[in-house]
Amino acid sequence: MPSTTPWPLCLLLILLGIVLTLGHVADARGAGDVLTAPAAAAEAPERLIELGADRPADGAIGQRLRQILAAVDGLAHVDVRVEGGVVTLDGEVASQALVMRARRFASQIDGVVAVESRLAVDRSLERRLVVGRQSLQGMFGSLAASLPLLALSGLILVLAWWLGRRLSQRQTLLRRITPNPFLAIFAGQLLHIAIVVGGIFVVLVLFDATALIGTLLGAAGILGLALGFAVRDTVENYIASLLLSLRNPFAVNDFVAIDGHEGHVVRLTSRATVLLSPDGNHVRIPNATVFKSVIVNYTRHAERRFEFDIGVDTDLDLRPTLKLATDTLSTVPGVLVEPPPVVVVDALGDSNVQLRAYGWVDQTRVSFIKVRSEAIRALKAAFDEAGIVMPEPVYQLRMVGAPAAAGTLAAPPTARPTPSPSASAGETPDVSADRSIEEKVVEELGDASEENLLSPRTAREF
Repeated sequence: MPSTTPWPLCLLLILLGIVLTLGHVADARGAGDVLTAPAAAAEAPERLIELGADRPADGAIGQRLRQILAAVDGLAHVDVRVEGGVVTLDGEVASQALVMRARRFASQIDGVVAVESRLAVDRSLERRLVVGRQSLQGMFGSLAASLPLLALSGLILVLAWWLGRRLSQRQTLLRRITPNPFLAIFAGQLLHIAIVVGGIFVVLVLFDATALIGTLLGAAGILGLALGFAVRDTVENYIASLLLSLRNPFAVNDFVAIDGHEGHVVRLTSRATVLLSPDGNHVRIPNATVFKSVIVNYTRHAERRFEFDIGVDTDLDLRPTLKLATDTLSTVPGVLVEPPPVVVVDALGDSNVQLRAYGWVDQTRVSFIKVRSEAIRALKAAFDEAGIVMPEPVYQLRMVGAPAAAGTLAAPPTARPTPSPSASAGETPDVSADRSIEEKVVEELGDASEENLLSPRTAREF
């Protein structure tokens, strides 16, 4: 089965590598050009102000600072004044980054006790256009110089993705490691991701950005935690699929009842359990629901017991009635002699006595529903032949304010028709096993391309 590693994940990893590459190019160009606010706050470490005669003279401080600023592009025209160790910077520069650099240079000279900056950023349109053009030229120049490295990085990422995908599709090799199909697919996905992550690591090494690995791992941990809460149901369903594939609670074509749904099992996928209902419809139940639900497997044991209720008249002697019903069930084709059928008194109704009949069938040889249907028919026929009444509910209506006329007699009860012998009484009923749904399941398994996680080699729950 092909690996299900999503294309968006691979695309995201490739885009991440490109973003890191461009970010590294920008950092390489502007290293030292930008001083962040926290760094600016910590640019002048606290130190004692010198009082002795050995302190550098203001002229020497100013001369040294002018030499430094003259060597830096964009700071040559800064006016420097020093008085009592306090440096005052005045003038206009092209950017705020140059302001921070000038202050940093001034604070690093020995003998400086404070830096007073009066530098202003030139906001004129002409100056901004020049600065913007120079920045864009530098950026595109750096990008053009890095194009071979960018191309190599892209090739490494593409090869890593392709190699991971090819190895994840080698299910024959993975099945030798683990015979479970779900674990083989899971191992293939992990292998794919590991190879792609290895490719990203190689790209980071090429761009000398390995320091970002710790940051990326920390961000990945936080992102994984957030995604864990966001896709909790999906993760739960995935884990349930893994557990169900390790120990199968049912097999293909087992007739089961799960969460109120009945049907023959078609397959177990990595997302859902597929049933074929008795009326031929597909029922897909999420594996998380299957794992938490009570599963009734009607096929696990060959012998299955049916039951049905039948009402008789309250005036009957129940002992011979029960014996007649039990003897009749014993003669029904498909009803097992051992365990024997049983008929018991279940309840007393308003107008009848309710009997409940039980009988066992062998599902591998006969049809459960056909035998149950024949048992009901045979029991009714025996009761009709013996004259045992199965009464209908009787209700008395009391008419308030309308007394019956004198001499009015109640209508006589309607005589029940005598049942005539059925023309097919001597025929043997058909109770053969119905395999139509099972045959449809086999046909679907042969036509479907989706792999089934139900395997005869997998451990079963008994």
